[in-house]
Amino acid sequence: MTGFNGNQTPKTRPMPQKRTAMVASLDIGTSKIACMIARLKPCPPSEAFRARSHAVELIGYSQIQSRGMKAGAVVDLAECEQAVRQAVALAERMAKVRVESVLLPVAGGRPQGQLIEAAADIHGGAVTSADVSRVISAGMRHATGEGRTVLHALPVGYALDGVKGIRDPRGMVARQFGVDMNVVTADATVARNLMLVVERCHLNVEAMAASSYVAGLSVLTDDEADLGAAVVEMGAGTTTMAIYSGGHFVHASGFAVGGHHVTMDLARGLSACIADAERIKTLYGTVLTGGSDARELMSVPSAGDNERDVPQIVSRATIANIVRHRVEEIFEMVRDRLADSPFAAEPKARVVLSGGASQLTGIPELATRILGRPVRIGRPLGFGRLPSEAKTASFAVPTGLLVYPQYAHLEHVEPRHTRQVRTGTDGYFGKVGRWLREGF
Repeated sequence: MTGFNGNQTPKTRPMPQKRTAMVASLDIGTSKIACMIARLKPCPPSEAFRARSHAVELIGYSQIQSRGMKAGAVVDLAECEQAVRQAVALAERMAKVRVESVLLPVAGGRPQGQLIEAAADIHGGAVTSADVSRVISAGMRHATGEGRTVLHALPVGYALDGVKGIRDPRGMVARQFGVDMNVVTADATVARNLMLVVERCHLNVEAMAASSYVAGLSVLTDDEADLGAAVVEMGAGTTTMAIYSGGHFVHASGFAVGGHHVTMDLARGLSACIADAERIKTLYGTVLTGGSDARELMSVPSAGDNERDVPQIVSRATIANIVRHRVEEIFEMVRDRLADSPFAAEPKARVVLSGGASQLTGIPELATRILGRPVRIGRPLGFGRLPSEAKTASFAVPTGLLVYPQYAHLEHVEPRHTRQVRTGTDGYFGKVGRWLREGF
């Protein structure tokens, strides 16, 4: 895969402050696909969410079982396309509108953030927007490895002649200007195939964003982001993290282990079929083993297709032990990733868990013990009129995407001429970029 340097996934244009807009989010997950359609209405900022300029009014949504996905990546194009068409059609029917473009999260493809420092000499005395753009572009290219694509290029802070902490350098005078930025990349193939599924459904990809980042936009208050926080989005096929510091998204990380691995462990450990293991996990999934669990027995159907197979009798403690072993492993991996990130230097920062796999009983206590930090379960905050099933941690990503356009102005977008990226498919990203430009 050549030609992916300086490559960036589609970015949405900033929200007009005083206008109402329609947005649709499409979360193509490993276990579920969720589509949400909302009206964004201008509203005065609230105390808890100072950066939100619009209220989100949900008018349609759907949630169906995912098909053709594994570890956050497309593995069967036709299956995945059918599932996406079904999810979008259901949400459209409820909202009574047609969706033309969607906001798309990326959880697969090993998302990784790097804090990059880039600097340049200023020749005209005062820093211009063009200078800012040029320096960020250079930093972004530096951070993009072979076969990777940029999901986010977010300036975290600026410096003038070595003096850090500058809020907005434009118009200020300096000899040298620098920027600290968080560049989040993912495997280009994973991003491209997600886009391909959506385009095969005759929909445009309005923007792509890291799942953990948009989960943070849904579940964190401004105060938490200011004090420092790690959002851990626990999906079925992936676990991804977004680190916030001083109100900025400063780091991302992730790995391909999630709730589905708990299900597979149960299926193996109990000799049950995957559907039964999933049901047992949902009903009895806990990481806590108490005194009565050893005595409490239940029957599990055998995985064989023979009707005469005798169901096994297992204790609740057996189930809890299988679940706990895998969940401990996930949090140990999270702990190692957090130790290697800017989060390690934030003594007051807390951990907020989201995603379907965070809903197993006893998870906050186990996570607190392993991570040595205060931990809470994050639910979508500040949304009016969400249906009760969408008020859970499982919907952090699709609800966060609905908020995301209000934060689009923070992102650096590559200038036009570099958007025509030559990929193996005859400027595929170039074509996608074209409708975006025509929309401007």
